[in-house]
Amino acid sequence: MKFEDLNIIAPILDAIKNEGYTIPTPIQEQSIPVLLEGRDVLGSAQTGTGKTAAFAVPILQGIYEDKKYSQGPKQIKALVLAPTRELAEQIKDSFRAYGKALGIRSDVVYGGVNQKSQVVSIKKGLDVLIATPGRLLDLMNQGIVDIRHIRYFVLDEADRMLDMGFIIDVNRIVDKIPKDRQTMLFSATVPKEITKLANSLLKDPVRIEITPPETMLEMIKQSLYHVAKKDKTNLLLDLLVDPKVVSVLIFTRTKHGANKLVKELIAYGVKADAIHGNKSQNKRQQALQDFKKGKIRVLVATDIAARGIDIDELSHVINYDLPESPETYIHRMGRTGRAGLSGEAFTFCSAEEGHLLKAIEKHNKMSIPLIQHHQYTTNFTGLILTKPSKTKPQTRKSTQPGKKKGLSKPRMLDEDPNAKANEKRNSQKKNAFAQSFSDSPSKRSRYNKYGQQKRDKNQSDNDRTGETKTFSGNKRKSKYK
Repeated sequence: MKFEDLNIIAPILDAIKNEGYTIPTPIQEQSIPVLLEGRDVLGSAQTGTGKTAAFAVPILQGIYEDKKYSQGPKQIKALVLAPTRELAEQIKDSFRAYGKALGIRSDVVYGGVNQKSQVVSIKKGLDVLIATPGRLLDLMNQGIVDIRHIRYFVLDEADRMLDMGFIIDVNRIVDKIPKDRQTMLFSATVPKEITKLANSLLKDPVRIEITPPETMLEMIKQSLYHVAKKDKTNLLLDLLVDPKVVSVLIFTRTKHGANKLVKELIAYGVKADAIHGNKSQNKRQQALQDFKKGKIRVLVATDIAARGIDIDELSHVINYDLPESPETYIHRMGRTGRAGLSGEAFTFCSAEEGHLLKAIEKHNKMSIPLIQHHQYTTNFTGLILTKPSKTKPQTRKSTQPGKKKGLSKPRMLDEDPNAKANEKRNSQKKNAFAQSFSDSPSKRSRYNKYGQQKRDKNQSDNDRTGETKTFSGNKRKSKYK
């Protein structure tokens, strides 16, 4: 099937050809005709299969063919919610590319940047608004964004939206959108939570599911390395020597870990940059553009980038740290092997991450091939396959005479061994202050003056109440007759 067979209007077909596409992907082939009929859709497909065009093309065509389109001021007719800034930017680019000959204005709003330019764009008039939930709610509360005329609503990467805790914001936004609308919900996975959300948002939806993510993993060559935590960087550098490793997206668990790894790679002459939530949007966009253009070979990211990065022909993904959930592992892998292309993934697993590896392999119902013959790999005989429990207080028996045998005061394993020394230093500081007070005439005079004022007040109180109050230094004593 070709795009011409999907009843798409000529201006959009020309734009699609200009983008270099000739044959629709399965999710596009099945979604576009259904959406053009006005039906709600619950779509599930692996990353890199063209979900954005699957909902962008029908929305643009629907707005263009609406007779009310050319009458009166522009009103926001389509709203697309995305979980990350990077994904929101990519959706905006797609709408502009496919609708550049239609006279349809689209723009994006998200947090982490000054809202001034976003407000200016909104006030000029928009047909399509792409937004992250937090910034949209903020602009709505300020009275800047009006979504009372929405006719097309898209919730993209819905499972990621739930993972990031946006469900409350999403519900608040949905409450403000007209009930008479066409709703599209797209997600890489469809767990029970997504099904429940779909039931509350969609009306008699068409369910479209293309290639479950677990099947997608079979298309990617995976390799597992058991490596000590201290040797992970050395193993990574060894792998980067291979010229076949052209472009690499590396995932770390924390922002600090990402920054630290980038510094180590740069020190060894590897062109690298990091992308995570603590970086400004401009720096994140610059790092992403440099990576896409080949200016840097390695991009280190936290899981905020697992859904929001669209990179053509990414050769390798490396799990420097294992993710906390098996679903996140799937999304990481989805950055490579996109749109039917081949890809390769390396996974580093330290002894402390054994329980995470077990959960991933159980969820995917497949074992990751283990690479054993490498100078930095280790055969973990004591691999931790269960989640470590929290540290419990350690107790000890009392050995002091005269005390009842049994348990004494618990001592935490992570108790500061320098606590007594710190207490001694604090005591010395207090004594030094007291000594300086006694040696300082100015401090004593101020203190004595304050004491005299208190004694005078006490004397007047004694005359009035019959009480005898004495004041000496900073202590007050009361005696009653």
